[in-house]
Parts: sequence; structure tokens; C-alpha cells
Amino acid sequence: MNVQPRLIAVAAASVLGLSACATTYPGSYAGSPPPVSSSGVCYDCGTVTRIETTGVVGTQRSGTTGAVIGGLVGAAAGRQIANDSSTGKRNVATVAGAAAGAAAGAAIERNMGTGGTGTYNVYVRMDDGRETVVSQTDLGGIREGTRVRVYNGRAWVR
Repeated sequence: MNVQPRLIAVAAASVLGLSACATTYPGSYAGSPPPVSSSGVCYDCGTVTRIETTGVVGTQRSGTTGAVIGGLVGAAAGRQIANDSSTGKRNVATVAGAAAGAAAGAAIERNMGTGGTGTYNVYVRMDDGRETVVSQTDLGGIREGTRVRVYNGRAWVR
């Protein structure tokens, strides 16, 4: 029986299983602002003039924990796949599974997002001339010059 197709299948299943642990980009938020009035006038809209970073924002995860966990899962899967009387095949499959699992686990953890806990101060020049500042933990696509709506203590892209 050829071990390679089964090894590839288990490795693929492991990668898919581990990818379920990754978080998604915060593109949609619960509690987004209600639509602008039917007259088209937006009393809480403006343009971002400045963004300040406070605290630790944007630190990259190392991937070490993901590599260790992925390596253990991959080694166990590889050993199980090659569980026959040939010790040489079992050892090769175990090492191959550990290497594939470690690489996949590290990549998944690095892509899970930032490990920072800081905030952004978003300065907004409102359409009526006022300037307001909101603090939030993510920008959600906001940049300087972006049209936003300030609602419920945060800026939302219009």
C-alpha cells in the first residue's frame, strides 16, 4: 500500500483543521451604525485628519507555539498513517508529518493577526467644522483622508 497519498491527505486535513483556529480580518463589525437619513444629510460624518498610535499595536506573532503544536499533531498523524510493520517507514512518516505540521502551524499562527493590545486615536474633522477624537483598537480600513461616520464611540468607513 502506498503511504504517500494517505500522508498528503492527512497533512491537508491537519492544515485545514488548524486553519479553523485562525481569526479573520475585522472587516464587519457587530453594532455598525444605522444608515444615514433618507434626506442624505449626515450629521455625524467627517474626514479623518490624523491617526495616532498609542500602546503596542502591530506586533507580529512569532509562530513558535503554532509550530510546536503543529509538529506534534503532524508527527502523530504521520506515525498513525505509516503504522505497519516497517519501522523505517514509520520513522520517515513521523518526521515528515512533524515537519509539515510545524510549518503549517507556524504559518497559521503568524497569520492570526497582531498580538498587540494598543489603541488608535482617530482625529475627525466633522462636516459642521467640529473636530472630534475617538479611540479604538482597530482601524477597519480607515486612513487619513477617509470619509467616516462617528457613531457609538468609534469611526466607521462611509
